Amino acid sequence: MNCCQPNSSSDLSAGQEEDDYMLRRFLRARDHHIGKASAMLLKYLKWKPTAKPRGCISESEVAHELSQGKLCLQGHDRQGRPMIYGFGARHHPSNRDLDEFKRFVVYVLDATVARLPPGQEKFAAVADLKGWGYSNCDIRAYLAALEIMQNYYPERLGRVFLIHVPYVFMAAWKIVYPFIDDNTKKKFVFVSHKDLDRTLREAIDDAQLPEVYGGKLKLASPAKSK
Repeated sequence: MNCCQPNSSSDLSAGQEEDDYMLRRFLRARDHHIGKASAMLLKYLKWKPTAKPRGCISESEVAHELSQGKLCLQGHDRQGRPMIYGFGARHHPSNRDLDEFKRFVVYVLDATVARLPPGQEKFAAVADLKGWGYSNCDIRAYLAALEIMQNYYPERLGRVFLIHVPYVFMAAWKIVYPFIDDNTKKKFVFVSHKDLDRTLREAIDDAQLPEVYGGKLKLASPAKSK
């Protein structure tokens, strides 16, 4: 598949490390517009060695973020997509370094991609905002995570359930929403409290559903996730 290949010989060499499935994801992310997809791929190829100079992000590089238990990477939904469970009230902008947070996002996305079963390209997530308040609001971090996911991990996100959403969160959502591309916007699903149990159980088997939501899966920290 040659339609997204970079132009320069150095970029071409780097591009050969990526497979056809990745090229197809870049095409889908840009609605099969070859020029836009090619530009997106070139941006990714320049970002990758800078963001991951050793090829990956180690746990020691994101130790502070891991210690806070903001995310758990466990289980799969009924479509076989690996799950990410995020707890918004555990994130505090006063207690984070933005560069480490960006590394953490890459670490989590790479760890999740590594859990993809054969034939599956996407993951799903539950964003639990129970207890979220203004002290947790971090627009810079949200936009940074969104940029990394949309620009460098295109077409990896399958669906995000936003649950226990407090009214005050909607002010932050209105700021972030315009930065979400049209293909991604429809993947965010706000779930009301009355529909929570039914929605999660329809999407996730009981054995794969965390205990905190009435299932049987015991959550651990990302460093211990499987």
